[in-house]
Amino acid sequence: MGIRKLGYIGLNVTDPGAWAELLGRTLGVGITTDKAGTDEVALAELDAFKYRLALHPAAVDGPREVGWIVDSPRELDRVTRRLTDAGFAVQEGSADETRLRGATRLRWFTDPVGYRVEMAVGETKVRTGPARPADTHPGVTGLGHFVLAGPKLDELRELYESVLEFKLTDYRAPGLYFLRCNTTHHSIALAHAETPSIHHIEIEHGSIDDVGRAYDRAQANGVPISISLGRHMNDRAISFYVRNPSGFHLEIGCGGIEVGEDWIPHDFGASDVWGHHHADANPFASPAS
Repeated sequence: MGIRKLGYIGLNVTDPGAWAELLGRTLGVGITTDKAGTDEVALAELDAFKYRLALHPAAVDGPREVGWIVDSPRELDRVTRRLTDAGFAVQEGSADETRLRGATRLRWFTDPVGYRVEMAVGETKVRTGPARPADTHPGVTGLGHFVLAGPKLDELRELYESVLEFKLTDYRAPGLYFLRCNTTHHSIALAHAETPSIHHIEIEHGSIDDVGRAYDRAQANGVPISISLGRHMNDRAISFYVRNPSGFHLEIGCGGIEVGEDWIPHDFGASDVWGHHHADANPFASPAS
């Protein structure tokens, strides 16, 4: 009940063309366009629905909104009351914003680090399946999760766990928390940082072969691989990361586990089973790493 899944992420980007090239040449993801006010926005075709990533032309790169799909209008009202009771000012999305999201209802509020968080009812399916390169099986299948880092970690945890009713799946000292709103291991992870940022967005793939071929395409096209191929300890996903044109990471992964109601949160210790070597310093490395 309540929030059902991660629906979409909107980004302000200074170079939409570079983003389209990265998504197309490395992941085989097509781009459609739509209007957001007077601006043309690029929409990434990650699955059969209208979009999961929206790229808005802007003078500065950065997150624009995070959208969660809510079960029903009744649940939207219930979650709105919880947010209002917790001191958050919830506003209605405009008709143009609601149309662009492919939603029937849209509300939003500002989280403790200043990011716009949206709650949408409804999704518009616009294709039977997006076109993919011939060597994919089945290729990109959707939007997986993202990692939000900021200076108000305790307040972010209070928002997502106590108000929005996400469940803690696991964590790693000194302060990295993985939260779920369905059976997927996590849809968001929260970490401490001096300034707010999205550390990475994960794009789901259907098989290890799809991830491997994307790795080959990234190398062939000179895409900067920021974290090498590896398997995570906690969700068991196999993935690699690239540095996107806005400067943060895209994780290309598959095989993450699902968890049930009997799952017990725990500190999973080492971050990886193997691989995932960082080209730059890992901001979330534990003291023992």
